[in-house]
Parts: sequence; C-alpha cells; structure tokens
Amino acid sequence: MTAVRFQVAALSAALALCTAMSSEALAQKKYDTGASDTEIKIGNIMPYSGPASAYAAIGKTEEAYFNKINAEGGIKGRKIKFISYDDAYSPPKTVEQARKLVENDGVLLIFGSLGTSTNSAIRKYMNEKKVPQLFVASGASKWNDPKQYPWTMGWQPSYTSEARIYAKYIMKEKPDGKIGLLYQNDDFGKDYLKGLKEGLGSKASMIVLEEAYDTSEPTVDEHVVKLKAAGADIFISITSPKFAAQGIKKAAEINWHPMQIISNVSASVGGVLEPAGLEISQGVLSASYTKDGSDPQWNADDGMKKFYNFLAQYNPKANKLDAGVVFGYAAAHTMVKVLQMCGDDLTRENVMKQAASLKDFEPDTLLPGIKINTAPDDFAPIEQLQMMRFKGKKWELFGDILSSEIGH
Repeated sequence: MTAVRFQVAALSAALALCTAMSSEALAQKKYDTGASDTEIKIGNIMPYSGPASAYAAIGKTEEAYFNKINAEGGIKGRKIKFISYDDAYSPPKTVEQARKLVENDGVLLIFGSLGTSTNSAIRKYMNEKKVPQLFVASGASKWNDPKQYPWTMGWQPSYTSEARIYAKYIMKEKPDGKIGLLYQNDDFGKDYLKGLKEGLGSKASMIVLEEAYDTSEPTVDEHVVKLKAAGADIFISITSPKFAAQGIKKAAEINWHPMQIISNVSASVGGVLEPAGLEISQGVLSASYTKDGSDPQWNADDGMKKFYNFLAQYNPKANKLDAGVVFGYAAAHTMVKVLQMCGDDLTRENVMKQAASLKDFEPDTLLPGIKINTAPDDFAPIEQLQMMRFKGKKWELFGDILSSEIGH
C-alpha cells in the first residue's frame, strides 16, 4: 500500500509540475491590443503630401523593410502589419490619424511618425493612452523626457546637439565670421537656434541676423537676400528639404558665397542637392550619423551590401541617393530589434522597457563607430555625429566622430 501511495503521490507531483510548466509557458505569452500569436500592428504617420512630402521616402522604406521581415518569417512567426497614414505635415490632421490608429485600428504602438510640431500635437494623447510613441522622426530635444513623457522616445541626434557641433566648428574655422541664420519658425528651428547659441556661448554676437520663415511660405528667397544684405559670411540654413534647396539656389543666384551649413535633415543628395543643382552645392557643410547611399566608399561595407540587396529586392523604385531611404531603413531596423528583444511579452509596457535597454546596437546604415544606446533615464538613442562637406556628387566625411553631449 505504501508503495502504491508513493507512486500516486509521485504521479500527482509530476502532473502538478507539468501543469505548472504548461501554465508558465502560457503565461509567458503576453499581449496588448495590436499583438497576437500571428500579428504585430504598427501605426505610422507621414507627410505623403504637403510641404514636407520629400520625407515620404522614409515611410515607404519602412514599409518595404517590414515586408522584408515578413517575407523572412516575421518576428517569432508574427507578421508586422504596418498601417501608415498621411497627415500632410498638419498637426490637426496628425491628431486625427493618431486617434484612428489607436482607437479604430488598434495598433500596439506608433512608430517613426515624422515632424516636430506634428508629434508635439499627439504626445499628451499618446502618454495618456499609454501607447508607445516610439522613435519619433524628429530631432527635437523634447523627446528625451522619460520622467514626464515615459511613452515617447526619439531616435536621431537632437537638433540642439547637432547645432552645438556646428558652433564648435565655426568657432574653430571662422572665429571672426558673421552668421546669418535662416530657420523654420517652429520647435524644429527654435531647437537649432537654442543649440547654436549654447554652443557659441559668449560668441553668440557672431549672429548678425536671424530670419524665421513659415512652412506656408512658397519660397525663402526674400529671407536669403536679407541675410546677404546684413553682411553675413556664414549662412546656416535650418530648413526642411524644399526650403534648403531654395536657399542654396538663391544664394548662388545673388552671387553670395558664404560658408554654408545645412541641417542634417536636409542633407539628402537626391532630395535637396540635386534639385538645388550639384554645381552650386559644392562646399556646402553638414553633419551626419548615417552612411551615404550614393557614396561608392561603402560598396564593400557589409551593412550597406545588405541595404543595397534590400533595395533591389523590396524597394526597387527607391532613390538610393535619398538620405530618407537610408534613414527609414535604419529606423525600421531598430524597431525590429526592439520587437525581437520583447520575445513573447508584446505588451506596450515591455516595448518601452526594451526600447530603453538598447546597448551598442549598430543598424546597417549608421556610420562606423556610431552606436545606439538607451537607458530608463536616457531616451536619446543616437548622440554622435561627424562633419561632412559636399564635393563632386557626394558628401565627404572629415574629422572625428563627435559626441554631442554637453562637455564632450
């Protein structure tokens, strides 16, 4: 009897263990709205029309990248459903599309939506709803505020950081220069202005004129004429692509040849310099953190080989000269990395937790030495850049990889 009782007890213990193990296995799979055994719904808002439509290539590239991941089996068997809407770069429209994505489409998160004013318009809503607003496609420094906005995170280097690097460069190369500044009259432009003045410090008086423009203006020609008239010999153009191209063109038209710096967001060869004219774009300066898809120096680079193969197979109509294509690939690569890190815990909370746990991640299209790092108190994934000068048909990198952190 004792032996029988022992066998029964052992069997009961084994069954209990199996039940516990199977319930543990079941418990390991956690989903919020937008995730299941078969699918992960990702929302996105892009200016496919309107004044910033040059950035549409980013959204199209991200969609193609997710198609590639799905063709390769998805993320642990789950296919990404990428739902991307047009907001025409209009904040009220962004709000409408964000609500649609969260409340109607039931996305797990919103990824890579473009624009400073547009993302600002939905930040409060996203945080109240506790839906990740992840890897915002804007360099505003406000996205790095995990205490107040724990559901919002940027991706690219902040505009203030980039502007500080330009200030350092100017003070070293042209300390007696006179700066004429053209900037977009919104958070995007004002962030650069703030960073530039921080970087110049006591030399902020080098700025002889600040000209703000609105995106509703058809051209920035008049502003460029005023900057030349003010005697500026350094032209800093804090503009989105359409206006950056106009600025380069107008400076050449009025025979003004200052040291010219354009913001990274407008450093696209295909999207800005070609439309402006390659000949008149010679010598223009900027800074970068991504490889240039048009530069043959990367032809033997392993990461860029993957990028070129991706274009050939999944995005053949894309212009590899367009910096937005390289950007979209790297941002989507980062998003996929985070989803892979989530494993079977596809809750919104875990998505943010993993996004804040990236360590030395190097997407294929970032410059060598530039790594993505985040932490629960650091929502600024990329904080390094390298100066570059336009020569011939491509950008030439020079100098060291510069950390944009204050004091570095």
